[in-house]
Formats: sequence, C-alpha cells, structure tokens
Amino acid sequence: MDITLALGGGGAKGNSHIGVIRRLEKEGYRIRSVAGTSFGGLVAIFYASGHKPDEIESIFSATDQGSLYGRDANDGPSLLGLAGVRKLLDSILGEKTFDDLKIPCAVTAVDTKTGSEIVISEGYLRDAVLSTIALPGIFPSHHLNNWELMDGGVLNPVPVTVARMLSPDLPVVAVVLNDSLGNPVHTYSIPVPSILPKQITERIHRLQVAQAYDIFMRAVDLSSRAVAHYRLELDAPDVIIRPNVHHLELLSKVVVKDVALLGDEAVEAALPELKKAVSWTSRLNKKLFGGRR
Repeated sequence: MDITLALGGGGAKGNSHIGVIRRLEKEGYRIRSVAGTSFGGLVAIFYASGHKPDEIESIFSATDQGSLYGRDANDGPSLLGLAGVRKLLDSILGEKTFDDLKIPCAVTAVDTKTGSEIVISEGYLRDAVLSTIALPGIFPSHHLNNWELMDGGVLNPVPVTVARMLSPDLPVVAVVLNDSLGNPVHTYSIPVPSILPKQITERIHRLQVAQAYDIFMRAVDLSSRAVAHYRLELDAPDVIIRPNVHHLELLSKVVVKDVALLGDEAVEAALPELKKAVSWTSRLNKKLFGGRR
C-alpha cells in the first residue's frame, strides 16, 4: 500500500503530522515520498532523512519551545527571530543535503522578489527548512541562491502538486491543518519568553504591537484557509486527512505527544477512504484516466 504524502503548514499544529505518519505506518501504508510546506516541510525533511515518528516526537518534546524564537545577527527584519530554530537544525541536520535522504522529498517556499513558488529539492536541508518556515513579517526571510524566500504556505498551504510530482503513480494523501472556511477565527497572542513574570506578560499583551499582531495573524489565518480550500479543489488529492487542531495557534506552546495523538485520531477517521484510494480499482482508474476527482 504505497502512498505519497503532502504535509500542510500550520505552525504548532504540525506536530499532528507525527501522529499521522506513525498511524499510517502502523496500518501498513508505505510512504514512498513526502512533500511539505512550513512546519509540514520541517516534519517532511526529518522523516525523509530517516527519523521515525517516535524519534521526531522525542526531538520536538525535548526542545524548549520558549527558546526557539530568539534573535541573533543572522536575523533580518521580523517580529521574531529563528536563532533557536537554527541551533536545533544544526544539531539534527548539520551539513546534510537532499542527497542524504532515504526517500524523495521536497518543500515549498515563495520568492518575495518575484512572487513565484519555489520547490526546493536539492542543497542543504537546513536551508530548505529555514526557507519554508519563514512566515512573512513574523520570521526573517531566508536568502538562498538568488532568492529571498518566505513561507511556502503563502501560495500553497498543502503541496499536493509537489507530492504528485515526486510520485506521479501513487495516491496523494494530503494532511490539512487549516480550519474550514466559515468557521470563527480565534484571537492570537504574541509569543513572549516563558521566564517573564506573569505581570509583565500581561502588560505586553495589552500593547498596541500585540494587538496588531493579533489582527495580522487573523488575516494570515483567513487567507491561508481560502488558499488551501481552492488549491485542494483544484489539485484534488486522493485522500484528505484533517487533524482536529484548529483550537491551536501557529506559535502555541504545546504538549507534542498530545498534538501528535490528534493526527493518529484523524487517520482513524480516514481509514475507509485510505483503503479505497489504494484499492486495485482506484489504481487502475488512476493509470487509465489519471484518477482525478
């Protein structure tokens, strides 16, 4: 039961990808390639480099989430930095490149100069991650080759077309973290270091910059929902899995194990559709007619 995965973006919600992959493997599905955007790109690269879901969960659980977004000299204009993220990537990925991966993998980003989607499938893995997670305005853009790259979710929140490019003959399973259109948008809190006293934290949240952050993140949420909705209709993955993570913010501090469990539960709900997608009749239809819905 061979499949290819498209892992959508969603910040902390992306920890549910761990549970999705773990449950798919448990059910006997063989993931032959994986594409990812934003946090989905991070999980995709970790998995393709040979880390099993349990290992990825352990790495993320052991990471101090409050230390990820500090600033250093490498950060350009942005609300938050990625000093802690770079440190994590250096320790896990080091100098590894796409040539070191166990299965085909690609992540997406967007060039701020041309507005073009960039599919990254070669070079250093660390650069690919820093490019695909660069949420515009929140995290610094990443310079790679002649591009100035930001989060791939701006144009392609769930990279179905990229997953299909990696494995044209396999069913595409899309893991979608965006809420559906029409559902209420919750408020967003600006991330602050966990070591700060509660009184200071409350003051920060009352500042105009915190209120502006809330409005901006709501706009990002809404636009991402819309783009994901229309892209999914156009790109037509064979199966859509939607973990129930919509109560989480992009930069929420979470219990990784609990969020991963939500991915497991989402696969459980999608099992009938998954079985249908890998059936011999579906595979035959895909070969004869392209299998597009």
